[in-house]
Amino acid sequence: MIALNCRLARSFSALTVLATLFLVPVTGAWAQSDVSKQIVGVWKLVSDSNTGTDGVKKMGAAWGTNPLGKIIFTSSGHFISLNTRAEIPKFASGNRMQGTADENKAVVQSSLASEGTYSVSADGKVLIQKIEACTWPGWAGTEQKRNITMISKDEFKWTLVASIGGTSELTYRRIK
Repeated sequence: MIALNCRLARSFSALTVLATLFLVPVTGAWAQSDVSKQIVGVWKLVSDSNTGTDGVKKMGAAWGTNPLGKIIFTSSGHFISLNTRAEIPKFASGNRMQGTADENKAVVQSSLASEGTYSVSADGKVLIQKIEACTWPGWAGTEQKRNITMISKDEFKWTLVASIGGTSELTYRRIK
């Protein structure tokens, strides 16, 4: 009888532990860990939209209707990002150090690259990027926050205060 009670007690304890694990909501550190693991990899920019301070939403405002861009997140907490418009004009001189004022302006307004480290908020809803270097000097050395609006196995969306003004939403798809 004592052996049966011990077996029942062990079985009940094991079931209690399992039930507790399945009933605990996935929040806090678990959510952070999950999102941190989910974003590791290479992502391709597929769309962008910008909602200006006037409330008007424009698709492709920063990167055009056929954006080119990638962002890479490493498991060690580093990232590198490059976004461009597909239609950046070539320099007539063939030398990037000899661009005209218009050619240089087109490059600056049609591309953005940054690199640094990243983390995810405890609730898994905010991507925090510490930008070490950036082609937009206003972001170099800053901490940028992106509100994660959707993440799945193959798609990742976030909003941010845009370098062109207003709020932008970027959509990325995982490259396999």
